[in-house]
Amino acid sequence: MQIDEPAPAVPRGWAVWNLGFRPFYLAASFFAALSIALWACEYAGWLPGSYMQTPFRHAHEMLFGYTLAVVAGFLLTATRNWTALPTPTGGTLAAIVALWIAGRVMVLTPFEVASALVNAAFPWAVAVGIGVPLVKSGNRRNYFFIVLLVALGGVELLAHAAELDWIHLPGTWGLQLGLELVLFIVVVMAGRVVPMFTNNGVPGAGASRNPVVERVALGSILALIAADVAGLEGRFLEALLAIAAIAHLVRWLLWHPWRTLGTPLVWILHLAYAWVPIYLVLRIFALEGAMAPPWALHALTIGVIGGMTIGMMTRTARGHTGRALRADRFEVAMYVLVQLAAVARVFGPLVAGSAYIATIVTAAVLWASAFGLYTVRYWPVLTRPRADGKPG
Repeated sequence: MQIDEPAPAVPRGWAVWNLGFRPFYLAASFFAALSIALWACEYAGWLPGSYMQTPFRHAHEMLFGYTLAVVAGFLLTATRNWTALPTPTGGTLAAIVALWIAGRVMVLTPFEVASALVNAAFPWAVAVGIGVPLVKSGNRRNYFFIVLLVALGGVELLAHAAELDWIHLPGTWGLQLGLELVLFIVVVMAGRVVPMFTNNGVPGAGASRNPVVERVALGSILALIAADVAGLEGRFLEALLAIAAIAHLVRWLLWHPWRTLGTPLVWILHLAYAWVPIYLVLRIFALEGAMAPPWALHALTIGVIGGMTIGMMTRTARGHTGRALRADRFEVAMYVLVQLAAVARVFGPLVAGSAYIATIVTAAVLWASAFGLYTVRYWPVLTRPRADGKPG
């Protein structure tokens, strides 16, 4: 005798609160477009210095505002798949989103301590949201995401304490550490999904993973984090960066990126990952004084993080709303715009040093266009129920 299980109920109400990726992808894309547009206008002198005011705040908002919103949306969604247990939805999810919004407002006020506490509370809230199902299911493989989110909240407090001169650390120390924690999240997840997406999306691609390369690639990023925490510099740090760059280049080549050119949903992830060894090499140049540190930093923030997040935001949004895993011309435009923004911001000053501000404005226009397009294109996708009628 066969007993049919009842189909899970489709949540009622506005679909945006059905799963974590929906509100956070929308909020992140809108914020990414607006924040960078305003920052560029302020930096170029076209807008009175009343928004970000300092490079610290700009960097802070792209890390704890944009990037963490995408990470939150991804993890709150992926954890449900990993554990088959619910993650925050409905009112609980709305409260976490409200906490993120409060953080974006608080940084514009003179209440720096309150701002730091609110912004630290956000990754901690997400850690609880994914931690409960992970612990209940015994999914130890992904416990480290809880640790990383808790650490990012701590880094937020340290970054503000350094900015206020409460502790004797460089003002950018906390932000650099936070970015490298995000980089570790990116390289871990890329190692899991990029070869799989490549082989599933490109028959015969033959993307592979080598255990030794995997250990060196991930271990080198952890060693880099430790070195930056310890404040190490000089030849040791340069050697570590070189080892990491070689390991990640070899890792990327093992995924056979040249075979993905006809599949945009896949090649954007490969192209974004290619910026990892570029970032590591450019940091060596920066240490040698051959280029300004921000140029190397933007290889990470725009090239790696921007490229990887726009790729995952389109792919996972399509998959989790019951749509075909196939990029259309709008998605391809987003991918190209983000990559051009990275090239303009990283290499533009090298070839057009006399037009430095123009290169920043160009990169900002390209970036804001990409994420503005995502907001408009994916608003109906993320605010309506799944196309296949399933919950989520």
